[in-house]
Amino acid sequence: MASFNRERVEHALNELLVRIVPEDPDEDEEVANERYDVAYDHAYRELSEAGDLRVVADINHVASQIDRRLLSDVGGAQKSARFNNLLSRLVSQPVLDQKWRMLYFLHELSGIQRAPEASERRGRLREPATPPRHEATSGSPAFRDAFARPGLSQIPVNEGGPDETSKAGTTRSAAAARAERPERQRERRTQESAQERLGDGELADGTEGPTEPALLRDLPFTLQGLSSTNLAFSSSTVIKLPPSLPVPLVSLLHTLAEPSLLYRGLSEFVESTEGGLVGQSFRSALGKELRSYLGLVATLEGQIRRALAQLDEAQPHYGIGKAGVTLKRCVIWTREATQGLRLMSLMVEESRKKKGGALISLIHSFSLSHGDPYVGAFAERLLSHVTRPFYDMLRQWIYDGELADPFGEFFVYEQSEEEINEAALANSNEGKGGATSVWEDKYKLNDKMIPTIITQEFANKVFLIGKTLNFIRYGCGDAAWVDTYSKEASKELHYGDTANLEQSIGDAYKTTMARLIDLMANKFKLFEHLQALKKYLLLGAGDFIAVLMESLSANLDRPANTQYRHTLTAQLEHAVRNSNAQFDSPDVLRRLDSRMLELSHGEIGWDVFTLEYKIDAPVDVIVTPFGSKQYLKVFNFLWRVKRVEFALGSTWRRCMTGARGVLGTVSDKVGSDWKKVRCGIAEMVHFIDQLQYYILFEVIEASWNELQEALHKPESTLDDMIEAHAKYLNSITRKGLLGSQSTDFTGQLHELLKTMLAYKDAVDGLYSFSVAEFTRIQEQAARIETRTAAGHWGLTERDTSSPDPFANKRASRSDAGSPFPPPLLKIGDAGASEDDVLPALRKRLSHLIKDFRARITILLGDLIHQPDHDMRWLAMVMNFNDVYQPKRRHSHRREKKREKEKETPTAAIPKTGGGKNSS
Repeated sequence: MASFNRERVEHALNELLVRIVPEDPDEDEEVANERYDVAYDHAYRELSEAGDLRVVADINHVASQIDRRLLSDVGGAQKSARFNNLLSRLVSQPVLDQKWRMLYFLHELSGIQRAPEASERRGRLREPATPPRHEATSGSPAFRDAFARPGLSQIPVNEGGPDETSKAGTTRSAAAARAERPERQRERRTQESAQERLGDGELADGTEGPTEPALLRDLPFTLQGLSSTNLAFSSSTVIKLPPSLPVPLVSLLHTLAEPSLLYRGLSEFVESTEGGLVGQSFRSALGKELRSYLGLVATLEGQIRRALAQLDEAQPHYGIGKAGVTLKRCVIWTREATQGLRLMSLMVEESRKKKGGALISLIHSFSLSHGDPYVGAFAERLLSHVTRPFYDMLRQWIYDGELADPFGEFFVYEQSEEEINEAALANSNEGKGGATSVWEDKYKLNDKMIPTIITQEFANKVFLIGKTLNFIRYGCGDAAWVDTYSKEASKELHYGDTANLEQSIGDAYKTTMARLIDLMANKFKLFEHLQALKKYLLLGAGDFIAVLMESLSANLDRPANTQYRHTLTAQLEHAVRNSNAQFDSPDVLRRLDSRMLELSHGEIGWDVFTLEYKIDAPVDVIVTPFGSKQYLKVFNFLWRVKRVEFALGSTWRRCMTGARGVLGTVSDKVGSDWKKVRCGIAEMVHFIDQLQYYILFEVIEASWNELQEALHKPESTLDDMIEAHAKYLNSITRKGLLGSQSTDFTGQLHELLKTMLAYKDAVDGLYSFSVAEFTRIQEQAARIETRTAAGHWGLTERDTSSPDPFANKRASRSDAGSPFPPPLLKIGDAGASEDDVLPALRKRLSHLIKDFRARITILLGDLIHQPDHDMRWLAMVMNFNDVYQPKRRHSHRREKKREKEKETPTAAIPKTGGGKNSS
């Protein structure tokens, strides 16, 4: 069963049947009502039992079928043109939402076969006199004529239909229907009687209806949205027409009512004070167009007055046709104005929730994508007025760097402190503060507010110009230059002058960018600070780092909690005075400082010492707080590498100098061990040298050259500099094995450095053992010589079996006068014998060198499989002779097992060395 609104269907069906069911004045009223009710019940039952349509709701398909049917008739071309015109008017009506069903209904009616007598009776049905009355039976000609093609098709007589056999039941149902609809019947009879009296143009109260001259006299008021005697506005969207007018006049008044209602709604919109500056400008532009419309109405009123003065009552229709002004001509004269009002009303409806750039884009869309030249010209005329506030804001932004947008209509908006803090918390980032927040966070670009009259690239350039001027004014403290520039370069901007606008934006872009780069380079010494960061934090000044490390080594070997800042500062100043750093500017040296990282239990000075280079505004726009942390991260890593290099170099020098003295004496006992030690130290020195060369030259120097090229480009902006510096730091950390996402190179290198330091401590232990052995041999030779000079045998069995009670004292005196550093391992102090210490040292050295080589192979395996060719090159130079067999880490469990195996032998021997002797 079909679903519909019962009340609306009953009302529409009642109006339809009143017009198409003929009536006979000689017929009894009860019989006429019964015949009407039978037709009503049948029609309502047909509607109720009708199922859903099985066709696709396609208005174009139905329209094409109707058009083909019209073309097949006589005069089909004219009918088709008229149908297409009516169809376009139907589609443009926004209040109708069942347009497809209307066309489908008309198409189905056109396919119903005509009744036999329909053609003969059509003329009589259309006569102005009272239509002929017929019998009320279903088989009578009157009944068939009522449902012929001019109205509905004939009711089929089926079982259960309104035939004579079921006349009694039908009479009872009709009586029940009359009891349910008394109000509708009274209304129908009132309308019928009124229509009978209106045959000669009389109203229901006996007076004559308004004539066309009377309507013309009221028309100027109606077109201005004002009520008149014959045409009254019951509301802002409804106009009440006289009830007794002929259909042609009603059609003309319907057409003239459209501009009247549109003007009334538009005038209310124009008089409102809502919206921002662009919205008020839009209202002003509409008001200007409405004033043009009122000018047309005034001209029309003058024509009507002259025409009414020439009327002749003796002629038919008062001779209004000869006067030159009729309602039809008024329709023609107001057609273009009606189209403009309709267009303005459409813009108003679509602009309810739009403002600023979005509103300009809406109006511009009518001129950009509409095919009607009138619509395009109308939209362009509106844009020239609507865009004035937008161009005023644009001019102030690109020449003064100030945002004058009280209603948020510009495509640049300013963030409040609360919004900046919320964004920082959402991004898990600390508050930046300083010039960084002024440049990056103070102003943002709102893409939704960018009007379509400018491109995205143009908007980005405008945004950058204003942000640069604002930064020069407030971040760089150069407001005087901005004011001077604004007075000299400021120009009036308006819509349509695209060439002048592009030239103004281009000139402003070049001037502001050049001024900002000049300030950053000369006034705030940006390039000098970047060079200082490279020299001191990236270890570019080798002599300074060497002096600093040598002067600090004795202090940094002690525990971290014994370090004092004034001591570190004094050593830093000593390193500056004794290196080429003394020739740097005082401002650079003032920013360089030493500090301690957070202390942890068991750490020594090497673990917590770091250098710091202080950056302040506005240079911190480029070297951001995050960038300073990245510099600190790279420095700490390179400082650890330098520490290992310094330790290995000290141990290597001791081994080389000792080989010609102490170590040569004990070569028969530990000579093979020292050969292995020298090979292991050589491997580690090679690894450290290649790693340092790769980071300092292949990574830092190459990235530095790219940074210099990017910073010195002729048209580079501050954003370009920020991006180039961020890319520079990212390249250093990623290629410098500190920022890889797939492999933990930092952890691997940290473990390798720890292994090399442990190996260095073990070598120092072996050296202490060799010195102790050398001392024992020297004492034994001196005892032999003394006993021989006394005439005794050199040594007896008793001398070789009993220890010398004065050996420790002589060893102490020997150490005090020896040119060699004190031994790191004193055998007698630890209570360990020679047979216990040397095997433990050999085992520890062997384990550490194996662990070092195992970690090297894993590191090389990970480097070989990196996508960056520089990392693969590092693996090649570290293993140029294929002494290592690279392999990748396969499981975390295997690594844990390797760590456990490494810790097992180290617990068997106490750690020796450290302090001053370790260096």
